[in-house]
Amino acid sequence: MLALYRRVFIALTGAALGAALALPASALDRRVRIVNNTGYTMVEFYGSNKGTDSWEEDILGYDVLPSGRSVVIDFDDGTGYCIFDFKAVFEDGDEVTSFGKNVCELGTFTYN
Repeated sequence: MLALYRRVFIALTGAALGAALALPASALDRRVRIVNNTGYTMVEFYGSNKGTDSWEEDILGYDVLPSGRSVVIDFDDGTGYCIFDFKAVFEDGDEVTSFGKNVCELGTFTYN
């Protein structure tokens, strides 16, 4: 009888631990380090979730991101989305877009 209780306890403990480790999408870390290694200063940066049709606002605002530098951006916009599109605008006018980036899994994104 004791062996049966022990197996049930172990099964319940494992299930509880598994449930605790399975975080909802809203609790995932959406911080991504954006690295600029292009040789040009990034003057604008946009990140829009897959559920929107616009780029929203420039995340850098009045700041810029010089070449050789990085910035950590928290993409948690309250929607629960993990898939984002990025757009970087550089001082020479070039725009680089990258689509379908999973910010819940991506720790660093580098522009070269």
